[in-house]
Amino acid sequence: MQPERYQQISRNEAESRLWLCGLIAAMERAEQPEIRRQPVAPEILAELRAHLVLTASFRTLPISTLRH
Repeated sequence: MQPERYQQISRNEAESRLWLCGLIAAMERAEQPEIRRQPVAPEILAELRAHLVLTASFRTLPISTLRH
């Protein structure tokens, strides 16, 4: 494999892992009872949906190719 290609794959894997760690942390925080009781503003939900769609559309490597 060419060094440039290896660096690109490594960077994509690192970005994917960072994104996934952030998502897990947000989900763990959101599952707390004191947080779950609070209403969520519709505009925040719209922003969240837009962010998730945007992030998914830029993903270049399938999750299954990541080594754990």
